[in-house]
Amino acid sequence: MKNLYFLMIIFFSTTLWSQSPADPWSISSGKVDAYTGIVAANGRIGILPEDKPFEVRSIILNNVYDKESQLGVSKILLGMNFGNLEMEIDGVKITESNISNWQQTLNMKEAAFTTSFDFKNKAHISYTIYALRNVQYAGYIDFKVQAKTDISIKVTGKIQTPEEYQDPISTFRILEDLETTMPILQTVAKSRFGKHTVATSATFIWHDINSTRENQRPELTHTSVSEYDTRLSFQKKIEKGETSEFAWTAAQATTQDFVDPQSESERFVIFNLLTPRKDLLDEHRKLWAELWEGDILIEGDLQSQLDVRLALYHLYAFSRGDSDLSIAPMGLSSQNYNGHIFWDTELWMFPPLLLLNQDIARSLVNYRSDRLEKAKQKAINFGYKGAMFPWESDDTGEEATPAWALTGTFEHHITADVAIAFWDYYRVTKNKEWLKEKGFPVIKEIADFWVSRSTQNPDSSYSIKNVVGANEFLANVDDNAFTNGSAITALRYAVLGAKEVGEEVDPQWSKVADNIIIHKFPDGTTKENRTYNGEIIKQADVNLLTYPLDVVSDKETVLKDLAYYEPKLSPIGPAMGKSVFAVIYARLGNPSEAYRLFKESYEPNKRPPFGALAEAANSDNPYFATGAGGMLQVVLFGFGGLHITESGIEQKNEVLPKEWKSLTLKGIGPEKKTYVIK
Repeated sequence: MKNLYFLMIIFFSTTLWSQSPADPWSISSGKVDAYTGIVAANGRIGILPEDKPFEVRSIILNNVYDKESQLGVSKILLGMNFGNLEMEIDGVKITESNISNWQQTLNMKEAAFTTSFDFKNKAHISYTIYALRNVQYAGYIDFKVQAKTDISIKVTGKIQTPEEYQDPISTFRILEDLETTMPILQTVAKSRFGKHTVATSATFIWHDINSTRENQRPELTHTSVSEYDTRLSFQKKIEKGETSEFAWTAAQATTQDFVDPQSESERFVIFNLLTPRKDLLDEHRKLWAELWEGDILIEGDLQSQLDVRLALYHLYAFSRGDSDLSIAPMGLSSQNYNGHIFWDTELWMFPPLLLLNQDIARSLVNYRSDRLEKAKQKAINFGYKGAMFPWESDDTGEEATPAWALTGTFEHHITADVAIAFWDYYRVTKNKEWLKEKGFPVIKEIADFWVSRSTQNPDSSYSIKNVVGANEFLANVDDNAFTNGSAITALRYAVLGAKEVGEEVDPQWSKVADNIIIHKFPDGTTKENRTYNGEIIKQADVNLLTYPLDVVSDKETVLKDLAYYEPKLSPIGPAMGKSVFAVIYARLGNPSEAYRLFKESYEPNKRPPFGALAEAANSDNPYFATGAGGMLQVVLFGFGGLHITESGIEQKNEVLPKEWKSLTLKGIGPEKKTYVIK
């Protein structure tokens, strides 16, 4: 039954999109039975729409945490929901049951999510949700009501506070400066366990009213259902053939980022209120156009183009180059994995972003360097030297993994993954000032950690014992292949980094790196750990030694490892597992196997109607940004033939699957180069 279900998902998705217009920037859907929405996000705030008129499922705030429970770890906040509105026409509330011609469209180019429908024979209604890239703590919902007959509308905006919040205070005030009036609906409350004060402000905007004098706007009515549900309404008549355009804008600020979030949330809303719509949205579009200077164009396969661009859209939507923040596995689409930061960023999302947008890449590495002191404390606490980064990281930089999960105590390869990302950032940008101030201090501490973490064997080799590797199905093993390979790589990068900044090279770095064991089967196939005996694995582990680490590079071993471990991959493993195999096959000059694995790496995980990626084929927790990173790595580092080397970005042995006519990679590296593969 499970296999049948997966086939139905793939068939449904394919047939749905084959009926869509040939627009490589937009994904549309009518009404469907199974629905997973696509988030509008700007790196600070995520707004997840529903398949019901005027409804938003959730608001997620980046890097704002409180405890998940009294005895639990931290969890990213579910924000106050300012996205649920109501509309009545001639006294009848609009619902799913009295509308027709439902359509939702994600415009990836402009990061705009539009819903449209008809209400009986009276009106055509559309609204577009923006998480404003230029006003990063604000959302903006732009409405258009086209009257087919004379109608009277009533529109209600809401701020709905989750019940877990404490002591909400909800108000409606009309602020005034000279002749300018600014109506503000607001709720201020404490987060679940009181760590943060959260403030949300909101108001309506009427685009056709130039004056801001109160008496020229429709009259506003404030209703307090409760302190957890505060509302603002207006009524307006629209004559047949006329169109009414207005917006609902809201901003959410917290004490994570502001001393006075109440006032800041008001200022953002006032800015949006008094800035002309064209200017406000043009700046949002301009910033997204700058992001799309780094892009991937696939000719001859519209579905692959949409899939790849949707992946890239999410990585851009979940990040900011001006934030020094990182990306959680589900980005800003949900609270899954508590919104914590894992190796998913450094190994999976970071490499494509490093090629396509160095500003965002810098934020991702700076997120780690800003938390170096906590990583050094953790190493000391466990009896090691240097810096030991947490498996799950939050705003504090301390370990945020639930204590029952062995990954938090034993999955140590994350510390090497950080160093690898740091050195790759330098290799691409050649930013020596950053390397001296932020990069090498982290890489050095990580190298010192691995020297102290390794154990010398009687034959002078080194082992890394008692770890959880990338294959999390096997816990507390010795000499996990990827852990050992990533430690080797981090130690070697420390040597290079020290020479680059003129620091002393610790001879132990090379001594340990040159002698860490990678165990083999009798036929030369790499073993996943010292005692591995053919068990099913959660995801790629051994094969990561070939890509991205280049620790195993001889073709014979690479092919043996590919053939041995692909059948061992769990069918319920995460989406990015087969991406590694696809990159390696592409680099070996086998585009047909690479394309097969590329498709298998994500198609079973697509969820209707837009193709949001779930983590695994049998899960439903999109959007899985880690899987997006894996997909994009296949295209960039596999088919595109791009390599990150000591000389920067180089292209070697690019290949094109027969299903594509051409592949164009735009805005690559600091020079924003274009690569065309035909």
